[in-house]
Amino acid sequence: MKLIVGLGNPGPKYETTRHNVGWLAVDRLVDRWAASAPVDKHQGEVCQASFGGEKVLLVKPLTFMNLSGRSVAPLFQFHKCQPEDLIVLHDELDLKPGALRIKTGGGTGGHNGLKSIDECLGAGKTGYHRVRIGVGHPRELGLRISPADYVLQPFTDDELIGVDRVLDRVSLAVERLVQGDVKGAMNEFNAGPPQQGDK
Repeated sequence: MKLIVGLGNPGPKYETTRHNVGWLAVDRLVDRWAASAPVDKHQGEVCQASFGGEKVLLVKPLTFMNLSGRSVAPLFQFHKCQPEDLIVLHDELDLKPGALRIKTGGGTGGHNGLKSIDECLGAGKTGYHRVRIGVGHPRELGLRISPADYVLQPFTDDELIGVDRVLDRVSLAVERLVQGDVKGAMNEFNAGPPQQGDK
């Protein structure tokens, strides 16, 4: 069983904010894989699907971002997942809009959703895959706004065009990860010049 989690905040006002790009990615996969209708389970909206013969759960935690682990950890434990079975899709300030990076394990980069997941999973369980979806940093974009406020703003219409393109790439990357081709996915989707914040 693979557990694919998109991070975000619940409620209509957050639906198309930059912080919710992980939710948008899960929605794209639900459509792409013709997943089941969502059910509420362990404080999350959960859909079932299969890809390449692998059973998959697609999850949008219904906690707020900084409590995401309270939804993820019970699902992880109930389905007896290992870290390599968990794929987390999230926004990344340190990547330019439209950029994409795959990372396995390591630090949280200050992301509150990842911090909560790491805390709730506990030591030894944090080597899961992360698909980092670039939303840009306001400083790099010449915007006088705090990062916390920036990620809670909706994407502009122009940005949504780019988001639509990157979500297709996210879907392909996730499919490679579900099939176990981590190295191939990294080689394909991490290609390009290093971005600020890459480790």
